[in-house]
Amino acid sequence: MGATFTHTASPLPPDIRVMNGVAGLLLAGVVLTALAAGALWLARQPQLAIRAITVEGDVSRNSSASLRANALPRLSGSFVTMNLQKAKAAFEAVPWVRHATVRRVWPLQLQVTLEEHRPAAYWETKAENADADSDAVVDTRLVNSFGEVFEANLGDVEDEDLPTLAGPGKSSAAMLSMWRQLDPMTHRKLDEGVSRLDLSGRGSWKATLEKGAVVELGRGSEAEVVARYGQFIANIPQITTRYQTSLVSADLRHENGYAVRLAGVTTISNAPKGATKKN
Repeated sequence: MGATFTHTASPLPPDIRVMNGVAGLLLAGVVLTALAAGALWLARQPQLAIRAITVEGDVSRNSSASLRANALPRLSGSFVTMNLQKAKAAFEAVPWVRHATVRRVWPLQLQVTLEEHRPAAYWETKAENADADSDAVVDTRLVNSFGEVFEANLGDVEDEDLPTLAGPGKSSAAMLSMWRQLDPMTHRKLDEGVSRLDLSGRGSWKATLEKGAVVELGRGSEAEVVARYGQFIANIPQITTRYQTSLVSADLRHENGYAVRLAGVTTISNAPKGATKKN
């Protein structure tokens, strides 16, 4: 009758297991490092350099020469290694470019889609705490159709009839919105537009019309100012027709009416004696 023997291997000591684990991690690290180095070497090869850049979208204000001069020096890397966010920033740094989208297209191309600024007004940043009548201007730039201030060569603006908005920093969107409401009203009633709109640091509005008349609009919400101006602009044609003259200025800051100055004539409409202007 035979005998059966069973042998059970004794477990490795803890220090041996730790050494084996460390050795495995080191080996894996060496392999991964080698693979990464190989991939980086491959990505840097001239065969993977960008061969062409296709630009589409809004390109009316930027020629190929302008894009090459302003964007290409900011690009770096190959088709594989190029940082697309940095490439996007490079194209958005080009004058007149508002937004850029950059993506890789095989073989070895970049496709760039541009959105350009569309100028809606000139912009003058007023000095801090300046009132609506102040001429203290920090700088002159442009406002796009979204109410965003941007920098560009003012000589490149083809539309010389753009209005001027002048106000505190970060008020450009609100000012463009206000102008877009006042200007059509003025055209309908007086056959002229609003050429300039000023906003003081305390929130007081002033409109300058195309023929030179200045209208003090006062303070209030956008709806209040627009309503106040709408009532005034509906009545002023009757006044100028009656006196056969033109509007020089108007002050809508009185509580119970407005003061009007006509060329050669000064009138007060519904304004109580001793009424004072509101700054």
